[in-house]
Amino acid sequence: MPRQPRQASGSGYLHLIVRGIGRQALFEEREDYQFYLSILRRYARETGVAVCAYCLMENHVHLLARDAEGRTPQLMKKLGVSYSAYFNKKYERCGHLFQDRYLSEAIEDDAYLLTAFRYILNNPAKAGICPAAAYAWSSYAQYDQPESFVDTALLRELIGDRAQLDAFLAGEGGAACMEYDKRDEVWQQDLLRSILGTENGMVLQNMDRAARNDALHRLKEAGLTVRRIERLTGIGRNIIQRAK
Repeated sequence: MPRQPRQASGSGYLHLIVRGIGRQALFEEREDYQFYLSILRRYARETGVAVCAYCLMENHVHLLARDAEGRTPQLMKKLGVSYSAYFNKKYERCGHLFQDRYLSEAIEDDAYLLTAFRYILNNPAKAGICPAAAYAWSSYAQYDQPESFVDTALLRELIGDRAQLDAFLAGEGGAACMEYDKRDEVWQQDLLRSILGTENGMVLQNMDRAARNDALHRLKEAGLTVRRIERLTGIGRNIIQRAK
């Protein structure tokens, strides 16, 4: 099935999500978060995509971006390639680090812009980690910092100062915000567990050929696409297609 085209944003604002493959942790220690933020700053400037908010969670990342020139794919590719190379080298792993394509949702009005912004900064609180103000790896602290690479100009016009920001984050309301399809993720992990005995598809790389091909065939028969299996296992498309 061909990929669906990205939804264009008339306003230029986008809510973006990337996540680790098979719930793979993307950040193991402080240095990893710092490295991701350093390349986010670098590539945002290189591509001209403005980062308006971010939140780095253990196995996924939320970004609120403003892109007037359609360069978000360049930004996300640079981030993905650079961080994957860093992470795989540091932790002596191989294969895909990120699951599928990044998720992207167009933001067309101020009301939804505020909804997405609140959702992103409140992710740590929603996950039961800590309040937004106490989380080290979001853009909360940079809301009113003029030297920051994070562009909050419009958000500050709409929300106000930091006290008003805190009141806004404590509030509720607005439309539901984009998340990845958790039902699909649960189904996928249950499927891997039933066929492989683990949620980590990378174990196929250590199987002998016959066992590997049998497992690949069963994954295909169960409904996973070749592309999805490729992402989950790190095994090449041609091998997956030939597996019987």
